[in-house]
Amino acid sequence: MASPKKLYTIVAVLILVAVSLISFSLYFKSPDKTGFFRRVVLEAAAPLGHAVNYALGSVGRAWKRYVMLVQLEEKNRQLEQTVASLKREANDLREMSLECVRLRQLMNMKKDLAFPTVAASVTRRDRLSVFWTVLINKGSSDGIEIGFPVVTAEGVAGRIIEVSWNASKVLLLVDYNSNIDALVQRTRSQGVLQGSGSSGCELKYVQRTQDVQVGDVVISSGLDGVFPKGLVLGTVDLVERKDAGLFQKIRVSPGLDMVKLEEVMVILLKRGEDR
Repeated sequence: MASPKKLYTIVAVLILVAVSLISFSLYFKSPDKTGFFRRVVLEAAAPLGHAVNYALGSVGRAWKRYVMLVQLEEKNRQLEQTVASLKREANDLREMSLECVRLRQLMNMKKDLAFPTVAASVTRRDRLSVFWTVLINKGSSDGIEIGFPVVTAEGVAGRIIEVSWNASKVLLLVDYNSNIDALVQRTRSQGVLQGSGSSGCELKYVQRTQDVQVGDVVISSGLDGVFPKGLVLGTVDLVERKDAGLFQKIRVSPGLDMVKLEEVMVILLKRGEDR
């Protein structure tokens, strides 16, 4: 299809030719009869007028199509903006729904605990540090103190090691400095659960004669003066009994994914209180 600029040029030329022919026709006009040259002009005027009308119609149609394309482009842009907005809203709703599920699980757990608790959200994660810690958005103004246990619906997350007015730092269960007195739930075999970083945890000081199997659940014993008794710490996923040595090598997978930690519950339980 010819561009509007070319069509305008063609129309202008045709109009000039038509004006020239009409001028010649008037100049050679005969009052009594139609002369030869006038007849020629009349013969040429009919197709020329048709051509002019067609050219003008083509320009009009081209302009309408151009306007329609501009309007369609604007509508498409508006539709794309609407779709993007709806996608953002749908994503926000999904996040709210998932958050509600997690909070509902925490609230159900709160009902089962015999201690006061405070719900908190993880606001920062130390990825570059050698320590496995997270920052939560609750602090001393909410009654939180150093040493308080931090849990989720899946199990123990860690304990509070630093506190400010509106924020606290949590030492996670898998940190190398984390040590929790623990029990194998099935056999009541006792040991100390120590963090092993990305490898999870290790249940230490369990004698070779004790019955521990892969799949056994490990819980807090309540004897360390920090964690209440019976909280889930993890599940045994490796047991090795060496020929030499007094203790087994027991690897424990934590009950929750520390990397995906988002909401937690802080148990307001001071050291020495009844557990």
